[in-house]
Amino acid sequence: MRQIAVLPYRFGGPAQDGPTEILLITSRETKRWVVPKGNPLTGMERHAAAAVEAEEEAGVIGAVCPTSIGSYEYRKRRANGASIMYNVEVFPLAVTRELSDWKEMDERERQWFSFDDAAAAVDEPDLQALIRSFGDTGFRTAARTSGVVQNVAQKTGVSWMFAWFQRLLPRQGNFFELFESHAATLVAGANALSRLLQGGEGMADHIQEIVEREHDADAITREVLQTVRRTFLTPFDRSAITDLIASMDDAIDEMQKTAGAIDLYDVTEFEPEMRDIAGIIVDAARLTSEALPLLRQIGANGPRLHELTERLVRMEGHADEIHAAGLKRLFQEHGEANTIQFIIRRELYSHLERVVDRFEDVANEIDGLVIDHA
Repeated sequence: MRQIAVLPYRFGGPAQDGPTEILLITSRETKRWVVPKGNPLTGMERHAAAAVEAEEEAGVIGAVCPTSIGSYEYRKRRANGASIMYNVEVFPLAVTRELSDWKEMDERERQWFSFDDAAAAVDEPDLQALIRSFGDTGFRTAARTSGVVQNVAQKTGVSWMFAWFQRLLPRQGNFFELFESHAATLVAGANALSRLLQGGEGMADHIQEIVEREHDADAITREVLQTVRRTFLTPFDRSAITDLIASMDDAIDEMQKTAGAIDLYDVTEFEPEMRDIAGIIVDAARLTSEALPLLRQIGANGPRLHELTERLVRMEGHADEIHAAGLKRLFQEHGEANTIQFIIRRELYSHLERVVDRFEDVANEIDGLVIDHA
């Protein structure tokens, strides 16, 4: 038997740069902590059906990524006494709104947990492993250098002698902090973009936030380029540093162009495929924000970085499929009857696809660093 589920998550703090949390709910009968799940719905994509379960069972709405993060198994006792094994495919859902009233609010409790607490709260070993994998220990918790020789060697993986030599040279600059700050703008911008593509009230606010986040990212990019010029010793090759920050900046630039086109053409309704691509963008930003702190210990974190970049590349391929299907349906609905509407929406699709393409560029730049330094 197969089911679908979501793993709802959120970033804390008004700037969305705080600790990341996982939402769990209680089951109706045993009151165990579980994730929102249910059976696939006829005529509906699996990730979309999972989002419906999240709204009905947990009272949360957000951007669901069409690319699953894995699956887990559990055994369920049926009314006839049979104990059947279920395989549950899990999709990440970045929560953008918590409802005060929802369908099963009187039957379940909901609560936010840290990654470790969420993994400990659920019973299924596969689900525990999936949650821990989703929230790697390096995620948004990068250590800061303390200035001692031993710490330099530990963070970089270089020999003690080279670490000592590094201390005699000019400072390496704050590249890691700048990378991570830029990644935080990508996360915030992606979340604002997903809320924008949900339509409804407040679209102007979401557009404004995307513009503001893009300005923040530009300031960080300029700081990186200035730091490259004035720093004698850099942690990576200078061209690798500038290429990485440029690819990250291109991603949020395309988010801003998407928002600008929506504002220019006064688009208020969006196709399901557009929202699906937005879901991929949100998860791509999350993966990027996990990967950047791991660059501080690139030797030790090489395998995990490769896992993250491989997932980003796979998501880009999935986005291409969704983009093609969306354009086909768009042409069937508007190609001949409303050419202007077709052109406008095709432009939106192009911007959204380019956002995901830029995240693939980020993945390729990180892979290059891993090859050179891990």
